[in-house]
Amino acid sequence: MTLYDSVSKTKQVFKPITAGKATLYVCGPTVYDDAHLGHAKSALVFDLLVRVLKANGLEVTYARNITDIDDKIVKKMAEENISLQELTEFYTKAYHRDMDALGIMRPDIEPKATESMDSMIALISELIEKGHAYKTDEGDVYFDTQRDNKYLSISQRVQDADTTQSRIEENTQKKNPADFALWKHFDEGVRYETAFSAGRPGWHTECAAMIEEHLAVEGDYAIDIHGGGADLLFPHHENESAQHRCAKGQELAKYWMHNGFVNIDGEKMSKSLGNSFFLKDALKSYHGEVLRFYLSSTHYRGDFNFNELDLLASKKRLDKLYRLKKRLFGMKATDEKTDFQKQLLEALSDDLNISKALSLLDEMISNANETLDANPKDKRIKRQTLADLAYIENLLGFGLVNPFEYFQFGINNDLKEKINTLIEKRRLAKVEKDFTTSDSIRDELLSLDISIMDTAEGTFWEKN
Repeated sequence: MTLYDSVSKTKQVFKPITAGKATLYVCGPTVYDDAHLGHAKSALVFDLLVRVLKANGLEVTYARNITDIDDKIVKKMAEENISLQELTEFYTKAYHRDMDALGIMRPDIEPKATESMDSMIALISELIEKGHAYKTDEGDVYFDTQRDNKYLSISQRVQDADTTQSRIEENTQKKNPADFALWKHFDEGVRYETAFSAGRPGWHTECAAMIEEHLAVEGDYAIDIHGGGADLLFPHHENESAQHRCAKGQELAKYWMHNGFVNIDGEKMSKSLGNSFFLKDALKSYHGEVLRFYLSSTHYRGDFNFNELDLLASKKRLDKLYRLKKRLFGMKATDEKTDFQKQLLEALSDDLNISKALSLLDEMISNANETLDANPKDKRIKRQTLADLAYIENLLGFGLVNPFEYFQFGINNDLKEKINTLIEKRRLAKVEKDFTTSDSIRDELLSLDISIMDTAEGTFWEKN
């Protein structure tokens, strides 16, 4: 398996620290607002990575954090006049709900910042004791970037007047412009008591402390893979790495992976631009699996240009998979191995080459339909096709829904209730051999643009 390492800027053969195992840490959401398409893209990238690692026989331990304390959260608490717990629990549940709708697997470990305070305080204390961090007269604690001779080795930046934290943190008590906050003192509000001052941790300390607590092993590297959005490479990942390097004497991660930005109609998604696209709004109009398929359709390292015309075209592509699944509805899948499955895994094992993988998927669907047309009763072909569909479900997360339910999306509950009532009346009419009534109900359903299919498992319907 090969992965593109953001630090070396080369594609490398993945060799885990411990044979047969892989550790992955990904920066998760700050829970003060609803998830947007950028959150979804990043979560999907690493969901796919976990699936591919597992398909290659690796035992994966995946951690993704929840930032549930920072300045944005404190500000939102004041605006809405609610507690920290009320705010963060609400948006954490919303995040999980939206990710679940996309079929994204939950991580094995999901540490919260508020539950990791002891680890962060211990890391800061260790850095102070070793002379890598200093306390200001105001009670803030800063990391001394001059103490790390490998600082900027992750982002490959050159230290100069422009490469500073000063755009983010203005503080005249810093020794160097590039120094960044590990702890900020606060006289009031949400704060935690420590030996250095009462306050809150800096964002960059959170992930470094969580990795040390939950995943780190001894040796040259703490974990195998550290991931996140491209915007986190600097300063966040650079500063995480510097803290861990100075505290523990090892590199934080062996491989670094970063996904591209999400643009809407070609414009970088940003709340400051007023074009943030909340995932919950997209899910009102499109099935979660449609959004999963669309957001997964371009390579993870490239920027993703979101527009509805492309989304609709992508939906038609996914529809073909569900039409094939519907064609074989009611039959049980097998674990038969096929050349298609081998080729699909090979494509995704090449730095998650999704374009090649989806091309293979399209080809498989087309070939399966042609072969089934020519040999409609061939059970071997049906078994192989079902095995391929099951493999796609596990590896790509597509095709998990009942095919009839998939084509029901967008129909309101009142109409669904009416349709189900008519189908039940039709069933009773057929039991009583009242075929005139049965046929008239079918015609009524057709007038509603609904087609039905009678199977051994019952009658199913879909919107035409």
